[in-house]
Amino acid sequence: MQLLAKLPSRVLTPRGWGLVIAGVTALLFAQFLGRRDLLYLGVLLICLPLLSAVMLRLIKPRFTVERNLTPQTMETGFTSTVTLSVAASRPVSGSMVMQEMLPARFGESPEFHYPSRHPTRGASMYEYRLRSSGRGVFDVGPVTAAFTDPFGLGTSLHTLGGTDRLVITPAPVDLPHSPLTGARGAEGFAATRRNANPSDDDIMTREYRPGDPMRRVHWAATARHNELMVRQEESVTTPEATLILEQRQLRYSSGVTGAFGVDREENGTALRSAPGFEWAVVAAMSITAHLLERNYALRFVDETGAPALRSSVSAPWPEDEEHAGQTGIHDVAEGLAALELSPDLSKRTTGRRQSQRIPASAKTDAAPAARHQPFGDPMMDKLASYKNRGPLIAILGAITAAEARDLAAAAEYGSTSFAILVADRPQDLHPVMEILRAAGWHAVAVSPSADLAAAWTYFDSPVGASASTAKTTVGATTVGADSVGADTVRGAVRSTTASSGGQP
Repeated sequence: MQLLAKLPSRVLTPRGWGLVIAGVTALLFAQFLGRRDLLYLGVLLICLPLLSAVMLRLIKPRFTVERNLTPQTMETGFTSTVTLSVAASRPVSGSMVMQEMLPARFGESPEFHYPSRHPTRGASMYEYRLRSSGRGVFDVGPVTAAFTDPFGLGTSLHTLGGTDRLVITPAPVDLPHSPLTGARGAEGFAATRRNANPSDDDIMTREYRPGDPMRRVHWAATARHNELMVRQEESVTTPEATLILEQRQLRYSSGVTGAFGVDREENGTALRSAPGFEWAVVAAMSITAHLLERNYALRFVDETGAPALRSSVSAPWPEDEEHAGQTGIHDVAEGLAALELSPDLSKRTTGRRQSQRIPASAKTDAAPAARHQPFGDPMMDKLASYKNRGPLIAILGAITAAEARDLAAAAEYGSTSFAILVADRPQDLHPVMEILRAAGWHAVAVSPSADLAAAWTYFDSPVGASASTAKTTVGATTVGADSVGADTVRGAVRSTTASSGGQP
C-alpha cells in the first residue's frame, strides 16, 4: 500500500494503480504459461482504469460556485468573512474534497468536503475568514476539486468557478488636532473675511439684526428692500490642501537590502515596496482621512505633479487628483491598496543616453525625461495655479540636496508648507532639511519605525515651529533644531514596529 501511495495520483487512484499492476502481472503470467484466459484478464484490468481516466476528462462536472466577501474592501488588521456556496447541476455520487485557492500570504488554503452535512436548497455552504497585516489586492479562488469515477479508479482535478478580488487598504492612524486645520465652524467649514472693498454688484447683504453696528448698513440695499439691510462681510468657503507623495524606488531604498516585495508570490500579488514607503503610504492615508473628515478639498499628486494614484491598479479613478468627503477617503484608500514604488526614470533615461551615441535617440528621450522629472516645471506650474489655497504637505523619501533646492521654491505656493522625510538614517538628511527650512518649509525627518502621530505633532511643538524660519535664520540654530526634532520623533517610538505586510 505504501508503494501505491507513492505513485502519481493525478490520473489514477491507488486502487486504479493496483489494477494496472495486477493486469501487467497477469499479462506476464499469460506469456510464460500460455494461458489465454490470463491474457484476457490482464487486458481487462489495464483497460478499466485507463477508460475511467479518459471518461473523467471528457465528461466534466458542472458546478455553480458563488463567493461573497464581507467586506470586499477592508483595512489592514481587520477580518473579512468569505461565504462559499457550491451546488452541482446534477446529483454527485459519493463525496469529494475541495480546496479554495488563496495567495501564499494567507497561509494554507482551506479544504472542505462536498456535499456538506446540512445542504441548503441543494447548495453546500462553507465559511472561513481572511486577515492580512499588509495592504494589497488579492485574488480569492478558484475552487479546485479532485473527481473520481464511481469505482474509484481514476481521478481528475477540475477548477470550479472564478475568482473574486479582495482589496486590503492601509489603515489610517488617528492624528491629533493641529493648527493646520485652522478654525472651523459647526459644520467644519472655514470662515474667510473680505478685506477688499466690494462693489454693489457682488456684495452680500442680509436683514438687520439687533446688535449689528450701523457702519455695516448698506443704504442702497435698504432703499431697494424698504427695510434696513447690512453687509455680509463673512463668507463660508471650503478649505483646500495639497498632498504630495513621492513614489520613486530610488529614494526609499536603503542601498543594502533594497525594496522588499521583489520576490513575487505565486499569483504575483506582492507589491514593489520598501519599509519607508509603507510608512509613507500610511501617512498619506492618515493625513487624507484627517483632512477630508474636516471638510477639506484635497489635491493628491506625486513628485512630478501627476495624479498620485495614476499607476495604482486598484484605484477606482486613477486620473483623479481632487478628492472630497467620505467618497474621497474611500477612493484614496482603494488607490493606495496597490500603489507601488516606481523605478527612477531619470536614471534609466540617463543610462540609455550613455549607451546610445545617436543624437536622434537622445533627443527622443529628452521629452519623457522632462515630463517625469521630479519637482520640475510641470509640478511647479500646477502648484502655482493653487497658490495660497491651503496648506501644502509633502511626504518624501531621502531626496538629495539638489532636489531639495528644486522643491524649496514651492513653499511660497502653500499658505503653510510641511515636509515629512522618511529615511533609514534620518540624521543624514540634515543638509536637505536646512535647505527646505531656509525656504520656509516646516520639515522633519523620521525613520520607518517612527510613530506617525509623534511626527505630526512635531510641527506643533516649539522646536518644530521655530525650525521653519526666514532665510535670515542663523545656520547653527537651524541645525540644532533639526537634530532635536529628529531625535524627538525617533526616541518617542523606538519600541514601535512598522507593519510591512507580512504573514498573518
